[in-house]
Amino acid sequence: MNFFYKISLFTIATFSSMSLFAQTTPKVNVTGTILDENKKPVDYATVVLYKAADSSIVKTSFTDQNGVFGFYVSTKGLYFYKASNMGYNTIKSKIITLANENQKVDFGSAALVSSTQNLKEVSIAITKPLIERKMDRVVMNVSSSAIMTGSNALEVLQKAPGVSVDQNDNISMQGKQGVLIQLDGKQTYMSSADVANLLRNMQSSEIETIELITNPSSKYDAAGNSGIINIRTKKNKAGGTNGSINATAGYGKNFRGNTGINLNHRTKKLNLFGNYNYGNTTRENIITIDRISNGTPDTYFMQSGSSLRKQQNNNFKAGLDYFINKNNTIGVLVNGYFNNGTEASKNNTLIGPSFQQVDSTLISNSLQTNKYNNVSYNLNYKSVLDTADSEISADFDYSKYNGNDGSEYENDYMFANGNRIRPVNYTRNGTPSKIDIKAFKVDYKVGLSKTIKLEAGIKSSWVKTDNDLQAEELVNNIWQNDVRRSNQFIYDENVNAAYTNINKQFKNTSIQLGLRVEQTNSKGNLVTTNTVVERDYFDFFPTLFVQQTLSKNHQLGFSYSRRIDRPSYDALNPFIYYLDQYTYNKGNPFLKPQYTNNVELSYTFMQKYLLSVGYSRTNDVITEVLLPDSAQKALFQTNENLAKNTSYNANLNIPVQVAKWWSMNNNLNVFYLSFEAPDLAGVALKTGKTSFQFKSQQSFTIANGLTGELNGSYESPLDYGTLRIKARYSIDAGLSKSLFDKKATLKLALSDIFNMYKNDISSAYPGLKYEVHQKNESQIGRISFTYRFGKEIKPARRRATGTEAEQNRMKN
Repeated sequence: MNFFYKISLFTIATFSSMSLFAQTTPKVNVTGTILDENKKPVDYATVVLYKAADSSIVKTSFTDQNGVFGFYVSTKGLYFYKASNMGYNTIKSKIITLANENQKVDFGSAALVSSTQNLKEVSIAITKPLIERKMDRVVMNVSSSAIMTGSNALEVLQKAPGVSVDQNDNISMQGKQGVLIQLDGKQTYMSSADVANLLRNMQSSEIETIELITNPSSKYDAAGNSGIINIRTKKNKAGGTNGSINATAGYGKNFRGNTGINLNHRTKKLNLFGNYNYGNTTRENIITIDRISNGTPDTYFMQSGSSLRKQQNNNFKAGLDYFINKNNTIGVLVNGYFNNGTEASKNNTLIGPSFQQVDSTLISNSLQTNKYNNVSYNLNYKSVLDTADSEISADFDYSKYNGNDGSEYENDYMFANGNRIRPVNYTRNGTPSKIDIKAFKVDYKVGLSKTIKLEAGIKSSWVKTDNDLQAEELVNNIWQNDVRRSNQFIYDENVNAAYTNINKQFKNTSIQLGLRVEQTNSKGNLVTTNTVVERDYFDFFPTLFVQQTLSKNHQLGFSYSRRIDRPSYDALNPFIYYLDQYTYNKGNPFLKPQYTNNVELSYTFMQKYLLSVGYSRTNDVITEVLLPDSAQKALFQTNENLAKNTSYNANLNIPVQVAKWWSMNNNLNVFYLSFEAPDLAGVALKTGKTSFQFKSQQSFTIANGLTGELNGSYESPLDYGTLRIKARYSIDAGLSKSLFDKKATLKLALSDIFNMYKNDISSAYPGLKYEVHQKNESQIGRISFTYRFGKEIKPARRRATGTEAEQNRMKN
C-alpha cells in the first residue's frame, strides 16, 4: 500500500513541477472588449469561451482595466463567449469563425446590463429548457420546472429521461440497475436503501440540476454499471446578502408539505451560504399478492394489505468559500439530515386449496418506527497553477450516519370460521445501525501542449457499517431474545484508486484515453455465528472517448468503459425481515462484485438532435430476485449473482420548437435485456425481452410571466431477472407565475393526473407462480410559493473574486 501511494503521489508531484516551471506568456489571437451600460470598461469580468458545435467550455479569461480580454485558440472552428460580472446580467456573443491558428479575430465590444436596471423597451427572459443535451451527459434543469415543485428527489428522478424507479426504490437508467448516485459530485457511499431514504427526504427546492452520465471517464469512480446520476444542489452565486424562502403544500389521499430557507452572503474574499428545509409527508401504499406454493396438493395464498407511512424530514447545508487570491480558493462544507417517521401496516392472507376455497387466515399487523441522522463534512482546496490551463484540487470528506429502526409485529392465525388456530404471536425487532465514511482525493490537470491535456488523480475511501439486529418474542407475557434471528453484522471496506486521462485534439477529432486502477479490501463479519467473508482484489478500468466533427451540423462520438459494482451494504446484510410468516426479505453476505463492459456510439445533428446506440455485458450481475421457500411455503426476496446480463439500447432525443410559445422535448429509449443463470436455487433461468420508455415534456409560454408544462411518460412491459413487470404510465401538469417584479414565483402542479401509475409484477422464474399489484399514492396536487430577497452588490475594482468560473468548480 505504501508503494501504491508513493507512485501516485510522485506522479502528481511530477506533473505539478512540469507545469510550474513551464509557465510562458501565452499568445493571443481572439480578443474582445466588455463595457458597462455607460460604455465604460469593466475590469475583471469573467469571460468563458465556448465551442459553438457542442457548447463545451474551451477557456476562461478575465478582462483587464481597459475591459479587454484575450484567448489563444489553436483549433479551427466556430466559437462564442459568455461574459458575466456581479451585479450584471450574463451576455452571450455572436459566433465567430477561426479559419487557422495564425488568424486574429476580434469580437468587438459588448455592453453588460445591470441586473437591477428596469428595462422597459427590451424584455430579456432566459429560461433554461427542462432537458439539455451536452457532450458527455444529459442535464435536467429541475429549478426551472413547475411540475417538479413540491416533489422529493426520488420522485424527480422518475421524470428524468431514461430513468425509472421500481416498487422497491431501485433506480435504473436505460433499463439497467446499478446506478451510482452522487451529490454535488461526491459519492454517497450508502446502501441502496439508505440512498433511497436520502433522496426521499430531499425536496426539489434544494436541487438545481440532475446530470445523467451514461459512460463516465476514468476520473469518476468505476462503480455504477449503468452510469452516474449526479444531483447538484442550489448555491447562490450573486454578490451581497440575499436568499429565498419557499413553502409547498400538497394533497393526494393525505396531506404533505415542506418549507425552507436559503441564504447567501458574498464579499470580495468570502462567500457564506446555507439552507434548511423541513418536510412532513404522509403517503399510502396498497399491495395485493396472489400466489401458488407448489406441493401435494398446491397451497393458494391471497394476500392484501395497506401501509401508511408518516415522515418528518430536516435537511441542512452550510458552507464557506475563502478566496485566498485570484488563483486559490479554500472551502468547507457541512450538510446532513435528521429524520424520523412511522409506518403502520395491515395485511390479511387467505390460505386454501384454491383461490375460491379458504381454510385458514393469517392477519398480520405491524408498526415500524425509524430515526435517521447523517452529518457530512468536507474540506476542499483548488489552485489554478498557471496560464497553461493547469490546476490542482483536493477534497477531504468525513460522514457519520446513525439509524435506529424498530418494528412490532402481531400475527393472528385463524380457521375459516374465525376460531384461532393458536395464540396470537407477538415479536419485535430493534435494528440500530452506524456507518462511518472517510475519503480523500486529489485531482490534477495540465495542458502539455496546445492540443494535449493530461488529468491525473488519486483517491482513497474507508467505510465501516455496523448493523445489530435485536429480535425478541413475547413468551408468557415476557419479552425474550429470539436467538434464531438476533445477530450483528459488521462490514469494512477500503478502496484505493489512481487514474490518468490524456486528451489529444486534432483538427476535427478529439480523443481521450484513460485508465483507472482500483484496489479493494473488504471484510464482512456475521458476529453471532462467526461467519467472516474477506475479499482483496485489484482491477484495471480503461476508458476511450472519440469525438469526430464531420461538419457544422454533424458530429459522431464513440465511448468504451469497463466498470465495477460492489454489493451494497444492505444486500450483504444477512438479516431476515418478515412481512409475515409467508413473506420475508434477507441479505446475502456471499455476493461477489459484478463487472461491466460498456460501448456507446452517438450521432448529433444540428447540435440538438441526438441518437445513441449502446451495448453492455455484465458478468456475475447482482440482481434482486423473488424466490420460493418450499419448506415454509413462503416467498422471499434477496440478491443473487446471476451469470450474465446482456443489454442493447438505443436512445433518441428530439427537441421541437412547435411555436414561439410552445416547445417540447421527446425522448425514446429502446433496449433489450437478457439474464442468464444456470443454477438459481436449483433452476436454470434465461430471460430476454425488448422494451422501451418514452417521455415527452411540453413547455408553454401562456402570458407574460406565466408558463405551463405538460409531461407524459410510458414504460412498456419489462423482464428484469426473475421479475416480469407490466407497463407503467402517467401524465403530469404544472403552471408557474412570476410575481412582485420577478422576486416571487407561484407554482401549481398535479402529478399522475389520471391516477394511472402502479406496479404490476408476475414471476419470470420457472415453476413459481405469483402476481403482485402495488399502488403508491401518486396522484398529488401541490401549490408552491418562493420569494427571493436581498440586494446584489456590484464588485469593487480589481476584486479578488474574479475567478468565479474556477470557484464554481469547487465541490460544494
